[in-house]
Amino acid sequence: MSIEPAADEVELRVNGDPRRIRVDPRVTLLDALRDEFGLTGPKKGCDLGQCGSCTVLLDGRRITSCLTFAVMHDGREVTTIEGLGGDPEGELHPVQRAFVDHDAFQCGFCTPGQIMAAVALLDEGHAGDDDEIREWMSGNLCRCAAYPNIVTAIAAAAGR
Repeated sequence: MSIEPAADEVELRVNGDPRRIRVDPRVTLLDALRDEFGLTGPKKGCDLGQCGSCTVLLDGRRITSCLTFAVMHDGREVTTIEGLGGDPEGELHPVQRAFVDHDAFQCGFCTPGQIMAAVALLDEGHAGDDDEIREWMSGNLCRCAAYPNIVTAIAAAAGR
């Protein structure tokens, strides 16, 4: 006799769309986004919350989605890199445009998490100077060392 794992129904508003899933309560938000919704923008880098590649916005605030369970966020709004632009014409979000314009990526693996953290940083008002940007982006790692260009892109998106 096999025992079925427990499953909970969770409703999330993902990139503006209401979505309902049944998941094991141990499934992380990151795994639900990737495996249940097919959103591969948030990356599974370290699975420990140390690299920031899984950063998404939860009700407008940045979180590392690998450190939280999907069931904890029933009824909440999740925004991933896929939902950031939101423009039907395919226009990039100003932070995405700044990353392109300032060559703020190399391999691209960390870029979705970097951009989501940068959007939050700007919304939080933490782009006063380059040191402040570096401090507030310190939870997002880039193995290619594109940090100077990331800071420049964020400063540009902030209008500096």
